[in-house]
Amino acid sequence: MIEVNNETDATIDEVEFAELARYVLGQMHVADGAELAILFVDETAMEQLHLQWMDEPGPTDVLSFPMDELRPGTPDDPTPAGLLGDIVVCPSVAKRQAATAGHSAEEEMLLLTTHGILHLLGYDHVEPEEEKEMFALQRTLLLTFLANR
Repeated sequence: MIEVNNETDATIDEVEFAELARYVLGQMHVADGAELAILFVDETAMEQLHLQWMDEPGPTDVLSFPMDELRPGTPDDPTPAGLLGDIVVCPSVAKRQAATAGHSAEEEMLLLTTHGILHLLGYDHVEPEEEKEMFALQRTLLLTFLANR
């Protein structure tokens, strides 16, 4: 089950974000019954979460909160259903980043959502090799999703 909630004034196509999440989870061979929540919040709420959980001031673009520590499966051995976790996205931060990157705020939020799902599945980008792998995978997943919608 994928739940998408927008607690901001930003226009969010909740169906599109649910479809993206279903696509990414399918590509990562996670069972259909996995539970995921995607929440869009304003900068004040994001700053509070960023400070509380990362001990860092100021709002950030995306935070991931894994629950059952599910990992990607394979076609022959999909990840069992479980509580994947929550992704929190800040549209106003994403909008600023999108302007700098030269694409739409929607594309930036789709990228951040993909990034957040990969974090929930255990991917990280602390080490250069991890970053290379994670960023290549998120790019491939997002581009194939966008090409097929």
